[in-house]
Amino acid sequence: MIVGAGFAGFHAAKTLCRVARGRAEIVLVNPTDYFLYVPLLPEVAGGILEPRRITVSLADTLPEVRLVLGEVDGFDLEDRQVRYETPVGMHRELGYDRLILAAGSVNKLLPIPGVAEHAHGFRGIPEAIFLRDHLTQQIELADATDDQTERDSLCTFVVVGAGYTGTEVAAQCVLYTELLRKRRPRLRNQRVRWMLLDIAERVLPELDLRLSRTADKVLRERGVEVRTGLSVAEAQPDGVRLTDGTFVATQSLIWCVGVRPDPVVEGLGLKTERGRLVVDEYLNVPGHPDVFAAGDAAAVPDLARPGELTPMTAQHAERQGRRVAHNVAATFGTGERKPYKHKDLGFVVDLGGLQAAANPLQIPLAGLPAKAVTRGYHLLSMPGNRMRTATEWLLDAVLGPQTTHLGVIPADDVPLETAGPERTRPHR
Repeated sequence: MIVGAGFAGFHAAKTLCRVARGRAEIVLVNPTDYFLYVPLLPEVAGGILEPRRITVSLADTLPEVRLVLGEVDGFDLEDRQVRYETPVGMHRELGYDRLILAAGSVNKLLPIPGVAEHAHGFRGIPEAIFLRDHLTQQIELADATDDQTERDSLCTFVVVGAGYTGTEVAAQCVLYTELLRKRRPRLRNQRVRWMLLDIAERVLPELDLRLSRTADKVLRERGVEVRTGLSVAEAQPDGVRLTDGTFVATQSLIWCVGVRPDPVVEGLGLKTERGRLVVDEYLNVPGHPDVFAAGDAAAVPDLARPGELTPMTAQHAERQGRRVAHNVAATFGTGERKPYKHKDLGFVVDLGGLQAAANPLQIPLAGLPAKAVTRGYHLLSMPGNRMRTATEWLLDAVLGPQTTHLGVIPADDVPLETAGPERTRPHR
């Protein structure tokens, strides 16, 4: 049984289908019937891609896997049972012989007054759709008012967190709001203000300095106010107060501070480190030979950096998913188990338009070469929808994004405190 169909869970299931063909029944428990390609979420918010382009059907890509739709809410390790709630609210249990926990992560909240009530998270399809609609509506409301103070507030957007997600959200969405402004003559002289805040000393603090400098330059050239060493001290209905005492009037606080392991990890009652389930180098939980974990939910020792844990990235989750599948298969006589080792292949950051930053095989790239590498990498990494995604990129380059406000996701449906890549309702 595999809990979660993110990068780790999906690739674990796919690998097990191949290496354990006919020797095991594979059950995948997940709240949705799709794998979400999270790295392209900012392009959904920016109006470039439609949501279905970055969702891959589990039934189509994993036909040999039994998919169980549900939200896991408890474990009985002694009796090898998993408890879950179905989408219609029914509580059920399933037994297992081997368990792979790949539940992923959710938004990381900080004890800042007002953030949970007034900020918009960014981890899944509902949030990306909501954000695109919200940006569109803010500009439309600004166009409809003659009150300059109100208009300035509506046209101010604050992104907290200058990591991978926050940087891409700011880079993509500033282009989208600029397009919206240009299409409205009454806003010809209106400034659309974007702020990117982080307590770190630079954007993309976890990545190579050269990627950081490229991203910083592109953002500033687009008019984004990059404010490092600064964050939000309090969120209010009409704006945010920053840690330097400044008040910024805004209706748009976008929370991209980071992630934490899914709270379901706590339900195991096992040892954790930084909220992640402790495993050995074979991705096995010590003392429980039938329990494994991978991805953001697992505290995997980094053999390339003794004493450290592997970062919570899609690149690691995908590789760990493949490795844990082989190690699970080894427990019933197929192949042999091996420790998880990795070699950094570099990172890519799509900055919208013709801009990107990348360091494939540690070769720093910027501009069009980086853009080509970035989009090529995403197309190769996606387990489906490649042609549809490439076609939509081409259409966007020729026709530009559509800017209609659909209003299909109310703000109450994407509460920050429960937001996750596959969660659209409160976790029970």
